[in-house]
Amino acid sequence: MSSLLLRNLRTILTCDDGDAVLEHADLYCENGIIRGLGPDLPQTADTVIDGSHYWCYPGLINTHHHLYQVFSRNLPQVQNLELFDWLTALYEIWKGLDEQVVRLSSLTGMGELLKHGCTTCFDHHYVFPAGCGDLIGAQFAAAEELGMRMFASRGSMDLSRKDGGLPPDSVVQTVDAIMKDSARVIEAYHDPSFGSMRQVALAPCSPFSVSGELLRQSAILARQYGVRLHTHLCETRDEEHYTLEHYGVRPLEYMASLGWTGPDVWYAHGIHFNDEELRELARTGTGVAHCPISNMKLASGVARVPEMLALDVPVGLAVDGSASNDGSSLMEELRVCYLLHRLTSSEKAPSGYQVLKMATRGSARLLGREDIGQLAVGKCADFFLVDSRRLELVGGAYSPADVLATVGLRGPVDYTVVNGRVVVKEGHLVTIDEEKTAADARNACGAYLAKA
Repeated sequence: MSSLLLRNLRTILTCDDGDAVLEHADLYCENGIIRGLGPDLPQTADTVIDGSHYWCYPGLINTHHHLYQVFSRNLPQVQNLELFDWLTALYEIWKGLDEQVVRLSSLTGMGELLKHGCTTCFDHHYVFPAGCGDLIGAQFAAAEELGMRMFASRGSMDLSRKDGGLPPDSVVQTVDAIMKDSARVIEAYHDPSFGSMRQVALAPCSPFSVSGELLRQSAILARQYGVRLHTHLCETRDEEHYTLEHYGVRPLEYMASLGWTGPDVWYAHGIHFNDEELRELARTGTGVAHCPISNMKLASGVARVPEMLALDVPVGLAVDGSASNDGSSLMEELRVCYLLHRLTSSEKAPSGYQVLKMATRGSARLLGREDIGQLAVGKCADFFLVDSRRLELVGGAYSPADVLATVGLRGPVDYTVVNGRVVVKEGHLVTIDEEKTAADARNACGAYLAKA
């Protein structure tokens, strides 16, 4: 039995159903679960941390990422491109992916996420070059090494350039091959139990890189296995023009016709929904992963998040791929999200605390998880600590509930705990050799880019 006790935390932001905020309270974890929460708890523990100067928050939950893109960020040749041209250029690099590149890019991206308070990562991996090996297995191995809660996807593409899609032939597969490997990945890795550290979704890439048959078969298979469905949708006007030209309908209607709405489905981006479509998302419980920084970098637009929240559309926060961000900090996303919607929606924008809730409770809802996203007895012990005495937080301490989005946090958090285990201490990863991992990743990245 492993146990962890945080004594006399200055403030605990629970993000629970009652939005409770606890002052000068203890938090006790046992075997990865919160077993006590309140002042002067009687328990002792293997590890005890003095929390008297710390704010404690539920672990952030990232609902859309492309970890493999860590090795193709900040490239000058794609900096000013919009999505379709950007993808076309980068596929020439991504077709060289292999297990080693995916392992090290995953360690790098998830390591950055952990250092900035994110405890669960959903990754949308859809590029499977011929002979690339078990890329999903490599991601789960990296997550286990770091101690991160991982939600991977068996993504897919079956339309190459010769079929009117964007990717080269070498990274697309047949529907039959995709369905066979999707079943293998689910059976090998998906754990639906409470507190699971590894889960799987099925995630064809986008309406313009996959066939209707692949979308239809993926939905059928996902529901047979009881796993969730994810894809990009309504990210750009180009995508909207594509579905209107090829299928005669807007993107959401097209996806709905293939079984792609419901509480087990969430879309990345969701920028260009109209009023009727927002109501349909709310009616069906279909969710949206909001990626504000990526949407801004690629000039894709601003998602209608205030309207979504008002309608109770499930909304979570996400960093998106590192090549369209160009980072992996969900903490940075909090502040950008807050400021973006203040700019575009004024008083209708979500508050700082509402953005925090989006990145915790909202993100957990997208992933179908009731065991994470809040601090309460019986929930998973996933949280992070911020020292309230930091110089850059002086004068901003009067609302710990809002401060991460309004003032923001420059630099890593002080502690990150996943499943009751300290994985970041004093701003550094403790489960891996951070310096060696960075060196290995730099070398692998250089070789990968040189090959392209």
